Amino acid sequence: MPSRPLVLVVAPGDETYRGYCLEQVATAYDVVLLTDTEPSWEKPYIVDHTVVDLHDTTDLLAAGRAVAERHDLAGVVTWSEWHLVPTARLARALGLPSNSVEVMRGCRNKATARTLFARHGVPSAAAMTARTLLEAGLATMTIGYPVVLKPSAFAGSIGVIRIDRPEQLPDAFDFAAAGAIQSREDSSVLVEEYLDGPEVSVECVTHHGATTAVAVTRKSLGPAPYFEETGHTVDATDPLLAQVAPVAAAAVKALGITDGVQHVEMRLVDGRPRLIEVNARIGGDMIGHLVRLATGIDLPKAAADLACGHTPDLTPTRREAAGIRMLYPAASGTLTERRINQPFAAHTPWLRQVQWTRQIGEPILLPPHGDLYTARAGFYIVTGRDTAEVTDRLDTAADEITVTTEATR
Repeated sequence: MPSRPLVLVVAPGDETYRGYCLEQVATAYDVVLLTDTEPSWEKPYIVDHTVVDLHDTTDLLAAGRAVAERHDLAGVVTWSEWHLVPTARLARALGLPSNSVEVMRGCRNKATARTLFARHGVPSAAAMTARTLLEAGLATMTIGYPVVLKPSAFAGSIGVIRIDRPEQLPDAFDFAAAGAIQSREDSSVLVEEYLDGPEVSVECVTHHGATTAVAVTRKSLGPAPYFEETGHTVDATDPLLAQVAPVAAAAVKALGITDGVQHVEMRLVDGRPRLIEVNARIGGDMIGHLVRLATGIDLPKAAADLACGHTPDLTPTRREAAGIRMLYPAASGTLTERRINQPFAAHTPWLRQVQWTRQIGEPILLPPHGDLYTARAGFYIVTGRDTAEVTDRLDTAADEITVTTEATR
């Protein structure tokens, strides 16, 4: 019998962006995986695994039940956006702590979430669902320009675009619909009011219906009209947290979430928070890692604690700041050069990580023809005393890093 509680992790993700999650959970729990590929980097952190088609809900449920027959599971957790609903279904089937399947479906569907925000008085954006260009046109007449078009049930800013005039609508609808059709849950397009202001996310932990906002993440975006996230900063002493925390908690409550970690996205319009969406899992782009560097709070462990019915420790142990910047080339093409000034890297302790995600000779494709999965060559992470110092250090490091592409002929 294992000496520690045993948690089942569904879809561990890739080592680059989600490796830290599995590593941190394994410090307190014995881990069993449900994964779609034979484990490699995961092996030091797990005691057992089953390879299964993660997108086949019947097979996933059967594999989870088989794992439960071999192990005394304390809980089931995922940090994958795509597996929130199946994981909730599995947890309920095994009699383990979880939000309901219906609640997770509401979190996955932006149109449903907008309806719930409006019903509960959470400041959000006016929105309408469209399945055809005609319906999208009628929605813009009701909402008024500028508007944002996006898939109702996707993620990663894929298929999200702003338009300012009616003549832009046909191409924008095609762009959003191409993203929406990739969803296994809802292929409709959401047409919504454009929220004009800086974008932030609030990293939250909810236990027995009480939500604690542990950090606010300030975001950088790529060129309009797209919404590609190009960087994030987290500051343990950010005064903005007190302002946005109540709205984030209200959004979590409106969706019916009772337990878990949430990544709540919003914009500050005339200085006031307006909801974009609630992601019922740890934020991507290494945000959970930034939270730990800045505050000491361990979000992956908190997620596992909640999945197992335990009270998480949310005591801050640091008062620092951290930031990440994604590495993009100036133009699409074949990656011909990627390097960092080695003397600078070797003598700069605040440069915590430089990670390449594309090899020389590989294609890089920027929006609108590409997305975050094809556009990034890598990222780097820095730490500092506060947001201003982190931002300055991100800029300093950028001057020491080269990413070059050559146009494909």
